Amino acid sequence: MGPNVMNEAVTHEVGAKAPKFSSTDSSGNQHDLETYMAAGKTVILYFYPRDSTPGCTTQACDFRDNMQRLESADLIVLGVSKDSETSHEKFITKQELNFPLLLDTDGALHEAFGTWRLKKNYGREYMGCARSTFVIDSDGTFKWLRYNVKAKGHVNMLMRELGLSE
Repeated sequence: MGPNVMNEAVTHEVGAKAPKFSSTDSSGNQHDLETYMAAGKTVILYFYPRDSTPGCTTQACDFRDNMQRLESADLIVLGVSKDSETSHEKFITKQELNFPLLLDTDGALHEAFGTWRLKKNYGREYMGCARSTFVIDSDGTFKWLRYNVKAKGHVNMLMRELGLSE
């Protein structure tokens, strides 16, 4: 691997096949894309930088507050960050989150979905999680996706895009 390989994250596109994943959440439950596909569910897989930080909390609570509408449209919401099990559990308990947070401490999911990217902050460059959301249809293709989403108002925008807004 050359020195630039890490900077060139894969960028997925709508209509393409989503990477298959099978991942454990902080309660030890297994989440398998193929199982959800077989059940006819659409999966919203969203990547966020860190548990319990202001933007990530805003976004998670936004999903929480809209869960009824999302679930009634056969949507499954799964959050992903590189935080530990303990960190996820604290975040879930404190914010009363009603959806699972997947563990990705080794970054394999971030890698597969291309969310571990070169970021710039105050002139400093570093690798980090680009807040990103992927909507995977029950046929296993990307129905909608966006890299570098804003935390605030994200779920409303997503629901509009998916035709779920009132």
